[in-house]
Amino acid sequence: MRIFVTGATGYIGTEVVRELLAAGHQVVGLTRSDQGAEQLEAAGAEAFRGTLEDLDGLKRAAAGADGVIHLAFVHDFSNFAASLTTDLRAVEAMGEVLVDTGKPFIITAHANGVESENAVLALAKRGVRTAIMSLAPSVHGTQDKGFVPLLIQTARAKGVSAYIGEGSNRWPAIHRLDAATLFRLAVEAAPAGSMLDGTHDEGIPFRDIAAVIGRQLNVPVVSIPREEAEAHFGFLGMLAAHDFPRSSAATQELLGWKPVQPGLLEDLAQEHYFKS
Repeated sequence: MRIFVTGATGYIGTEVVRELLAAGHQVVGLTRSDQGAEQLEAAGAEAFRGTLEDLDGLKRAAAGADGVIHLAFVHDFSNFAASLTTDLRAVEAMGEVLVDTGKPFIITAHANGVESENAVLALAKRGVRTAIMSLAPSVHGTQDKGFVPLLIQTARAKGVSAYIGEGSNRWPAIHRLDAATLFRLAVEAAPAGSMLDGTHDEGIPFRDIAAVIGRQLNVPVVSIPREEAEAHFGFLGMLAAHDFPRSSAATQELLGWKPVQPGLLEDLAQEHYFKS
């Protein structure tokens, strides 16, 4: 298959491109920069210059592909509503040229991204093999720039690795290489209208995450009361207290997917999270 990938040079997209190429697919990756084009071409993919705002370009790339994996997102948290609108317009543009083709269109779920998801679900009724991928909040691995590195930075700055209350609230997680495999399986075989869950660790007690961070940094591991969470963790305070276990059992059965990479706690025990 010739697959158009947005976000192809990002943290997850880089591995999705490698996974697709290794499986024998052709990849066309969206990039806005010379550096991104060089990265894609060095990997063996074709670079397509453009942005999510270039709707005509997105249409051309999607129309010339056998399937689309949409990973890109404008992470402007100062105007998140605008980011969601940009995503919706991109989804609508690519979806428009896929109607009645039977081609796969895989998107990534985002917080409050209901409009994009609804647009994709509607496309499933118009001859597009759509699927919505909901990844665990922590997609871990080398070069992670997500929640876990922020927790490590906080522990370094505060001199303690903290959890809230009993720390029994659970965080789900997935290794980015397992996520890449799941995206490949989705574009190859997910039925139209699929809702996919990209989770490996279904729910790790937050105190266990704090314990590994504390051990690696050689700082005390402490409990703090809920009312101090925001002052300690900043904007992560709410998430640090949230309990959101998940299961990917249905997704694993549907696509024959089996996570094989290290879980979050095992990955945290490696040096790459603590080199800087």
